[in-house]
Amino acid sequence: MTKNIKFAVIGGGSWATAIAKMLCVNLEEIAWYMRNEDAIEHLKIHQHNPNYLSSVEFDIKKLKLTSDINEAVSYADYIIFAIPSAFLSSELEKLTVSLKDKVIFSAIKGIVPETSLIVGEHFNKTYGIPFENIGVITGPCHAEEVALERLSYLTIACGDAEKAKIVANHLSGDYIKTKISDDIIGTEYAAMLKNIYAIAAGIAHGLGYGDNFQSVLMSNGIREMKKFIRKVHKMKRNINDSAYLGDLLVTGYSVFSRNRMFGNMIGKGYTVKSAMMEMSMVAEGYYATKSAYNLNLGYGAKTPIIDAVYSILYEGKSAKKVFERLTEKLD
Repeated sequence: MTKNIKFAVIGGGSWATAIAKMLCVNLEEIAWYMRNEDAIEHLKIHQHNPNYLSSVEFDIKKLKLTSDINEAVSYADYIIFAIPSAFLSSELEKLTVSLKDKVIFSAIKGIVPETSLIVGEHFNKTYGIPFENIGVITGPCHAEEVALERLSYLTIACGDAEKAKIVANHLSGDYIKTKISDDIIGTEYAAMLKNIYAIAAGIAHGLGYGDNFQSVLMSNGIREMKKFIRKVHKMKRNINDSAYLGDLLVTGYSVFSRNRMFGNMIGKGYTVKSAMMEMSMVAEGYYATKSAYNLNLGYGAKTPIIDAVYSILYEGKSAKKVFERLTEKLD
């Protein structure tokens, strides 16, 4: 393993906590930025995050905890961002130090609302970071299963294969298997789109549709994802790889999926606002739906599932009626 490379994790949620846990297996020290100072103090005393994955115990000597994002960025060579995409811009506005000489990896599954860009493109166009210094960490992998140390798989994508290998090696462990990819754009769009299909799966469940329909919905979802990503970034990729199909399936079916949970509540009759208030974590797919729908106005891919979810979440259409029409469009 490459020595003397310093890592920082940006974020205080479940995925940031899971990534910090993985890195601590392979590193003597990491920087970890959380904006919540109370959570930092709790971690220092009780060795666990009080709000997310509280069963995970940390060796505090390995954590350079800070509520100053500039301190974490200054410390690290490789920075892993793991915060909801809706809050990325507000966190980056706090930066007074440069990102230019840093390697940035995104573990964020969404679109930056202010620019309507996936995170890698946002760092490239807004901060001038070259794509060879930008990467993506994607699943199929739920933070909750990392906490339980259940066997999980990660795909690490970067334009520079050596940098992808460095991150993959530092995240690997007894229960974490990693592989690398050069499809940075495709894997990041897939990580964003699968959350929309998971909301669709949740809505279907909430409406009372069974496993037979769910299987048709997911098979149509992967084909729809393929069409969308091909429009955005055409290159040779196998959509059945775990970074695409595998991540879609785990997000669409898992009891840990917050997007499926959100969709299930919508299907059961919750309003968008009440469903969001009920959940303690952000459902990235809500924001992704609007971004994907608007992006596709220019691309023109055939996306009946995205269109259906958009009409329910943003146009206030009846979930029952929309899904009745959607069933006629699937095969």
